[in-house]
Amino acid sequence: MKNPETTILALRKQIQKYNYHYYVLEETLVTDSEYDEIFRQLQALEEQYPETVTPDSPTQQVGAVDLGAFQSLQHKSPMLSLENAFFLAELEAFDRRIQNRLQNNAPIEYVCEPKIDGVAVNLLYYRGQFQKGATRGDGITGEDITRNLKTISDIPIRLTGSNHPTWLEIRGEVYIKKSAFQTLNQSLQDAQRKKFVNARNVASGSLRQLDPSITAQRPLSFFAHGYGQDMNINATTHYEIITQLTTWGFLYCPMTEIALGIPACLKYYQHLKNVRESLPYEIDGIVYKVNSIDHQIKLGFAARTPRWAIAHKFPAKEAKTRVLAIDFQVSRSGILTPVARIEPVFVGGATIRNVTLHNLKEIQRKDIHIHDEVVVRRAGDVIPEIVSVRKELRSPSAEPVIYPMHCPVCGSQTKHIENQIAIRCTGYLICKAQQKARLLHFVSRQAMDINGLGEKLISQLVDQGIIHNITDLYQLTIETLISLARMGKRSSEKLLSRIEASKKTTLARFLYSLGIPGVGTTTAYQLSKHFPNWEDLIQTSPSTLESLPELGPILSKQISDFFGLPEHQKIIAKLQSAGVHWSAQKTQHALSLEGKTFVITGNLKLGSRESITNMLQEKGAIVHQQISSKTNYLIAGYAPGSKYAKAIELNIPILSEQALEKLLQ
Repeated sequence: MKNPETTILALRKQIQKYNYHYYVLEETLVTDSEYDEIFRQLQALEEQYPETVTPDSPTQQVGAVDLGAFQSLQHKSPMLSLENAFFLAELEAFDRRIQNRLQNNAPIEYVCEPKIDGVAVNLLYYRGQFQKGATRGDGITGEDITRNLKTISDIPIRLTGSNHPTWLEIRGEVYIKKSAFQTLNQSLQDAQRKKFVNARNVASGSLRQLDPSITAQRPLSFFAHGYGQDMNINATTHYEIITQLTTWGFLYCPMTEIALGIPACLKYYQHLKNVRESLPYEIDGIVYKVNSIDHQIKLGFAARTPRWAIAHKFPAKEAKTRVLAIDFQVSRSGILTPVARIEPVFVGGATIRNVTLHNLKEIQRKDIHIHDEVVVRRAGDVIPEIVSVRKELRSPSAEPVIYPMHCPVCGSQTKHIENQIAIRCTGYLICKAQQKARLLHFVSRQAMDINGLGEKLISQLVDQGIIHNITDLYQLTIETLISLARMGKRSSEKLLSRIEASKKTTLARFLYSLGIPGVGTTTAYQLSKHFPNWEDLIQTSPSTLESLPELGPILSKQISDFFGLPEHQKIIAKLQSAGVHWSAQKTQHALSLEGKTFVITGNLKLGSRESITNMLQEKGAIVHQQISSKTNYLIAGYAPGSKYAKAIELNIPILSEQALEKLLQ
């Protein structure tokens, strides 16, 4: 894997491109599963490197950006997503939580439903007449796709039977049957048009057609599986509800069954797993719902998921392929990461070509050789991994993987990092891979914030030998910039203006921009607060640093070692000579939130996460990306994520925006 900052920027650009084509141009460039894979790769990387998270990242935005293709439609009651379980232990833990909350040791009765691989929609009826229909969206507001939903014969325009509630919200899944999908793809092939990748992609794309006549040509189906929580339906169990829905003209999945206790659920799961391929529709797991409505009400909700339901996902689909080569990518810190280049293989709705192998220990543990036949799967149906090697088929030409003695980019010697299994390129200043990654980090929004210096422009500057390190940015001239591809006079002037403006910064931003190993935005702020005098900071011993909160012995030594290197001292001195400066931090007394730790989740009206973080830090607070038992408060805005559920689980106080405003005042 290349350095994380570069990868994160590339993933964000990919997602923005796919969103634009999907929502504005009505073009599907990738399947939903491929899109989900890229999105979750971005989520995983941002969780691993929280200092890279910015407010404009797709992971920080709720739902899809409204691009005007459809009107927004607010659901009468929130349309929640489901907690996932991939392993038996997770399912058993879910069951234990329910029994504990209900103070009931008796086996729980569950409704077991196949998890249809389609698109979740919400239907609104008034006095038995279909009024509006929408996608899930962010759970609160979806896209109004009423006209398209009216073309699906399984969705009644007028309810049958009697005793309809005045308002009725129906939740269900739009999907396409396997046979219909095959017929549709055959017709596209006959017409020499591009075929669809999978059935879910057909359903999703069909529902977002601006012309309903196109949707009407697609053989879509619908299964109902529930209703809005504030709808008035007389029933004591969930199974009674879905049975009632059939009397009003809806279909629900005929494989739905009741199971008493987890052993019965597992038996049902195994049966569905065995017959999965023979079913007329695609499923990717089982949904278990507590059958008793009274129990559902008592259990309630956690964040954006009900506590009384869970999705038990099937194991990731696996495929056989061959390792063609092992490449080594160089990160900003110089660490070499092995990546297997494999024969392209289609797994779980996506084509896999590359698999990260993490480190040499991982390669040795799995005994991976170049040219080996291997089994690949997408862990959690998302991240590609090599599961095993078919050693019995190993050919004489198979080659063991040897870590390079020299950097594959600059040719410098590599060395093992003490007490670690990783190796690092020693060409710190001359390695172009490290130079580019370091420059991208230096100009990023939370560092020196030089907008307009993207990956392509930095690559040109480094490859042409114009820039060798971060100090060279402040020596750029308009003549140099104009000579580069896609750079005119106006854009060059704008960029130089932004570079000049970046010289006035804060000590926290400057520290973060230097790319000190292990120093994210929070640590950089803590250092700037404890050492407002620059000279005191760079001369501080590891033992003094270690005495500060949030800093352990390893990070303290890394910081001390960084400032101790003569080449780093020269770079910092050059930056200061070029005019980079910051105002001395004023000494503050009796900070109201001194030492308190906060985590932020959801969208906040008070401002961006960055601005709220700054406000909290000015009061002496520490703001973390991840929640833990040591967190003092969780600030929860609109549509909070999984951190909300974690806070409830850990009994951490949750602050609303109103409470936060009072706290800041």
